[in-house]
Amino acid sequence: MTKARHLCWALVLACSPALAQKSASQGIDEYRAMLQDGNPAELFEARGEDLWKRKRGPKAASLEQCDLGKGPGVVKGAFVELPRFFADTQRMQDLESRIVTCMSTLQGFNEAEISKTPFGRGEMANVTALATWIAAESKGMRFNLPQSQATERVFYEVGKRLFFQRGGTHDFSCASCHGEEGKRIRLQDLPVLTKNPGDGVGFAAWPAYRVSNGQMWSMQLRLNDCYRQQRFPYPGFASDATIALSTYLGVNAKGAASVVPAIKR
Repeated sequence: MTKARHLCWALVLACSPALAQKSASQGIDEYRAMLQDGNPAELFEARGEDLWKRKRGPKAASLEQCDLGKGPGVVKGAFVELPRFFADTQRMQDLESRIVTCMSTLQGFNEAEISKTPFGRGEMANVTALATWIAAESKGMRFNLPQSQATERVFYEVGKRLFFQRGGTHDFSCASCHGEEGKRIRLQDLPVLTKNPGDGVGFAAWPAYRVSNGQMWSMQLRLNDCYRQQRFPYPGFASDATIALSTYLGVNAKGAASVVPAIKR
């Protein structure tokens, strides 16, 4: 009888870490679901819509004629087709860099000055709010980034190489965290970002509200912080590297429904 008891306790102790881990992970999922009902991102959405319609800048104009890829003023469905190539700028642009272009051409803001502004401050904070509202207008729609233009295909291939490129003091790559199933950091599940359409939890969830620091994070900030965590140099705003990575992730997300704005740890 004693041996049987010892065997039972051994099995319980052996299984308890896995049970505790599963329970904690489930608890975080339940916590997120509870917060989603009152997601503070809604405040950023409202601000972004106001900024879109308000006349501002040296030209005292609104952004209502901004072309996000589907024609002047068309917002719905634009987010799930970005980044893409824009003929007027002859550049690959994501949502945030395109917003800055419109702020410059339509409203007269200095594009270079905005690009140098830290995330969460000044006009860059307005860019994040605008991106949150515009992205939310495509919530539930499925990603379908264009790849018909040669530059779009090149950026996808460059983004793929960057995703697997190892470097920095820790010899990390994006794939170190997001290239295999079953990985997590501090109970945060890490989605696999190489599958189609398996990365809806990843690429399709930003901009997102970060509960841990009470901030709204855009996709540009998310990618920049990933580089920081890899001990790479911090990329400049809307660098070719971050646009290429977004293109790779976005094309891989084809068919995944956008859940923006999400809420994250």
